[in-house]
Amino acid sequence: MSTSAFFRLPETNRRLHAGPLGIHIDAHAARLLEEGYLSKPARVHLRIIADFSRWLQRRKLGVADIDAQTLQRYVHDRRHVLVCQRYTASAVGKITGMLRDQRIISQVTPQAEIDARARAEEDFKRYLAQERGLSPGTQRNYLPVVRRFLRERFGRGPVRFSALCATDITGFVLRHVHERSPRCAQKMVVALRAFLRYLRYCGEITTDLAACVPTVPNWSLSTLPKFLKPGQVQQVLAHCNRYTSLGRRNYAILLLLARLGLRAGEVVAMMLDDIDWRAGHVTLRGKGGRWAQMPLPEEVGTAIAAYLQEARPRCASRRLFIRERAPRVGFANHEAISTLVRRALTHAGVDSPHTGAHVFRHTLATEMLRHGASLGEIGELLRHQHPDTTQIYAKVDVSALRPLALRWPGDGR
Repeated sequence: MSTSAFFRLPETNRRLHAGPLGIHIDAHAARLLEEGYLSKPARVHLRIIADFSRWLQRRKLGVADIDAQTLQRYVHDRRHVLVCQRYTASAVGKITGMLRDQRIISQVTPQAEIDARARAEEDFKRYLAQERGLSPGTQRNYLPVVRRFLRERFGRGPVRFSALCATDITGFVLRHVHERSPRCAQKMVVALRAFLRYLRYCGEITTDLAACVPTVPNWSLSTLPKFLKPGQVQQVLAHCNRYTSLGRRNYAILLLLARLGLRAGEVVAMMLDDIDWRAGHVTLRGKGGRWAQMPLPEEVGTAIAAYLQEARPRCASRRLFIRERAPRVGFANHEAISTLVRRALTHAGVDSPHTGAHVFRHTLATEMLRHGASLGEIGELLRHQHPDTTQIYAKVDVSALRPLALRWPGDGR
């Protein structure tokens, strides 16, 4: 595939291949086509790459000379010529990313050019992945906490970890613990402890400051499950416009959440090969790297098949569900599914204080309980690793709890 897929005139294609990046622009055009870019934005990208290539040529620079400083100089020099800076940054970032993936150039942003705070975050992220073996999702939860802590403690000044003390730790937790739910506050202190242990591990501090992080109480089974009222799930499903490609995709995702109680991350991770159509089951990639197989209900299978046959865009990705806009790849993380659920609830006119993807999982469990399912059966469907996790649904079994209630003094007067 070459640039001729987007440009017809031979003279235009000849100009696109000028400069040191000219030999790579056809591969870049093929990648844009694979990622589902429409003709207009793809042409904008390719023109910017060609302009960058000619700019390098005028300055007698080659591909090996591309680094962070070169990119900044180009964007600064062409800021009045290239109208949309957003497209410029995206296009240049894509071509340099492709060259880096093919090992034609090294990392574009040298480590020396990253400020001390950002370097500390990158080193911590590498430690979490390589030494601790934590998942990308856990890393995403930890890093914002560390970033905020470093920003508040050191600001724009020098980062001196040896200057950290216990009051810095407790002060940070006390300032922010009331902004979060008990569960989110617990995640915050866990992330902070992990960072302080990392600093001690690599010799930046000698005191065990992780022991100074306060504990956030979050008593087991202290809350009620967050679920929708009877009929509201069907109301949301009925409002999906299944005459559009976006509606077919969203309907299939919502059915997986509502009928199988999948987690948002499990939906994101689903691959085309995970569905065994002959056996009628689906393979799930669950929490902690665990795998599970579940039967695929006919209603859900029909919705997924309709999406695959009529709505899923052509692309190289093996992910089951694909972004509607280019680049045509799978969802980045579970937040995209929660956003989809929130919009679906709003569109259906369902007024619920709980709008995350997990609300369908809780609703399925409570509905099963109302129809006579045992807690063991619910735990098996939701793939809980420990029976205690399922105990929270006992709180919504009003019929079973009513005999346990004490009589009100005064005999109901």
